[in-house]
Amino acid sequence: MYSFLLSLLLFFAAPGSLKEGRSFAPAPTRPAGSVEPCKIFGSVYLENDPRRANSCFAVVYVEPEQAFADVLVFNETNKLFADKAGLWCPAENREFADYTLFVTTDRSRADFAIHYTKVRSFAGCKQ
Repeated sequence: MYSFLLSLLLFFAAPGSLKEGRSFAPAPTRPAGSVEPCKIFGSVYLENDPRRANSCFAVVYVEPEQAFADVLVFNETNKLFADKAGLWCPAENREFADYTLFVTTDRSRADFAIHYTKVRSFAGCKQ
């Protein structure tokens, strides 16, 4: 029975994945290529811990000036109303968030920049 399961495992294993020094790693949570900030809406958790930056969907910079931001964000109090780009409902826990974004203080390391607005109708992408 054991040899059957081992042969089944070897059959379905990816080529080269069982070489020495290589381990099975989970798929990256970050998409390959550029991040599209205009598709981010819903509940969002902003991560500040640099040790967890690799498990985040994207890296974001909070821009103090509205003119230089890629996305204008309005904080919704209800997740059901956060249904368009720029409408974000802050999540209290990263496990319950639709998106987890790492907040950086260096603009050059960010995938995109956001600016918080107090007017709901201003929220969205600046394209």
